[in-house]
Amino acid sequence: MLIETKDLWKTYIMGSEKLHALRGVDLNVEKNEYLAIMGPSGSGKSTLMNLIGCLDTPTRGTYMLNNQLVSDLNDDELARIRNKEIGFVFQTFNLLPRASALHNVELPLIYSGTDTAIRRQRAIEAMESVDLAERMYHKPTELSGGQRQRVAVARALVNNPSILLADEPTGNLDTATGKEIMALFDKLHADGHTVIVVTHEQHIAEYAERIIHILDGKIEREERRSTSATT
Repeated sequence: MLIETKDLWKTYIMGSEKLHALRGVDLNVEKNEYLAIMGPSGSGKSTLMNLIGCLDTPTRGTYMLNNQLVSDLNDDELARIRNKEIGFVFQTFNLLPRASALHNVELPLIYSGTDTAIRRQRAIEAMESVDLAERMYHKPTELSGGQRQRVAVARALVNNPSILLADEPTGNLDTATGKEIMALFDKLHADGHTVIVVTHEQHIAEYAERIIHILDGKIEREERRSTSATT
């Protein structure tokens, strides 16, 4: 099992009140699964994404990632997991505006101290995997929204992570471009990547094999789909 959470809680103290963002979530994700986490604003889906991505820690419960108990890891070990095990794709792209697309893709490898020649080759291969080889020396301002998101996907893939974690990946894109990005996720899943997409949109969630519906910090229900939607 790639991901296993048991009785996962996240509680925030707001003055004299407690806000329970997650209330005892049990979730298993297998390697090479394509999962969507869906729910309205305030449902807890972003909190769950932050815990899965090791961007935050639970108040209670356990999270096993690749047979490692995440709560046992120190800050350096958590940083290594975020850099090597999890590839993040955000709604807002989060690209350095003055750097080329290729340099943006190289960043996780720079942080991990990868040799320059190896780093450059792996970044080029990642750009090729998202069909942007001819745009790798362009800056983000010279790219379309869809191309910028492809750069973000390439950056997420460059360390060959265990999980590709996407938060509202089509939120800043028009419908046609959003379909292109979701088709790319389909391709990456077919190539063997584990893909988790967090969304509030049903038509985006339907690309996944399994949809987890979260409401009020709990998994309300889940549904399995026989094939991904590609239209």
